[in-house]
Amino acid sequence: MGRLRVGTLVLIRWIAVGGQTIAVLAVHFAIEYPLPLVPCLAVIAATVVSNIWLYLRRAPRARLSDREAAIYLGFDLMQLTVLLYLTGGVHNPFVILILAPVTVSATLLSRTATVALVALAIACITAVMLQHLPLPWSPGAFYQPAPYVLGIWTSVSVATVFIAAYVWSVAEEARRMSEALAETRQALLREQRFTALGGLAAAAAHELGSPLATIAVVAKELSRSVAEDSPMAEDIGLLLSQSDRCREILAELSRRPEEMGGMPFELMPLGALIEEAVAHAKTGQIQPRVVRASDPTAAEPQVVRSPDVLLALGTLVQNATQFARENVEVRILWTPLVAEVVIADDGPGFAPDVLAALGEPYVSSRAGEEGHMGLGIFIAQTVLERTGAELEFRNRNGAEVVIRWPRAMLESMEPFDSGAGGYVTGS
Repeated sequence: MGRLRVGTLVLIRWIAVGGQTIAVLAVHFAIEYPLPLVPCLAVIAATVVSNIWLYLRRAPRARLSDREAAIYLGFDLMQLTVLLYLTGGVHNPFVILILAPVTVSATLLSRTATVALVALAIACITAVMLQHLPLPWSPGAFYQPAPYVLGIWTSVSVATVFIAAYVWSVAEEARRMSEALAETRQALLREQRFTALGGLAAAAAHELGSPLATIAVVAKELSRSVAEDSPMAEDIGLLLSQSDRCREILAELSRRPEEMGGMPFELMPLGALIEEAVAHAKTGQIQPRVVRASDPTAAEPQVVRSPDVLLALGTLVQNATQFARENVEVRILWTPLVAEVVIADDGPGFAPDVLAALGEPYVSSRAGEEGHMGLGIFIAQTVLERTGAELEFRNRNGAEVVIRWPRAMLESMEPFDSGAGGYVTGS
């Protein structure tokens, strides 16, 4: 789906039409420079007609594809080029407006479309430098030597390339961040739904237990009152066996939330939270070792059991096992002021060229391997930073990820609120 709405493009083009009309009329009548007024207005009218046609053809909320948007912006470049040809070419101070369509493309369109429009813009600038109608200077009043004109062409061309590249890179980074955040949100919502489903299963087991027990009691009474050779005896036996099977299923459902570590958002020790995250991470053949190395004078922090934090910690542990040779160690430390978790592996460590960029979306290699340490790390860092944590990536005989919380902030953390867009921490 394209990013440029029809209504936005139509509005931009109306602003351009208005500016061009005012400039031409002001120069011709107010400053009294005799421009070729009718051709200039005819060129502006071409944009008016195309804009009305676009408005009538497509709904304002519709989005143009990259190809369609590039065609319209290319038309605007050509229209502006013809207008510049009629009004002095690169000698016209308004030649800088050639940057406008290119900037719009760099902000909203793809790299291919932007490169094509940059090439078209440079071609247009070159054309109006070589061929144009002269401005109506007074004889001998003003003269621009050829080197100066070439300098104007060079500056506008370089500005076109530089601004397009700079704006496109900034916009692309923003697009990637937005897409990654959207994927983060979807991943967290899926995890929350799975956890809520466990609670729902426990509630269903509890509510269905009483009526099922009644059915079982009535079925047993019927079995006693019916003779063994009765045609109904087999049906009553089936009813009893199926009621027993239902009770087993409900008992299993009621046990699962407890096995998963309790109901969502229940308070639990920090060490238990880490052990649960390690237990549910996909670690393959390497079994991470959890080690506590804490201040004996400080009690263990009690934290909210959040599926979001479990997912984030599990992702970091899983990545460590993917790159480890033999061992992964998860160290849990706490003092009266700080709580810290260190996830260390004995693998090759982080490659120097990606170490500084880890945590950014789509940074996806470590020690030359592809397909790892990309969006998962971004999701984990985003989630943990929302709880008040600071993350540090470093190499110490392998890779280490250090997650550090101010203890007061960690213990006052409330559940993730998907409607509010993040965690709530106490003061």
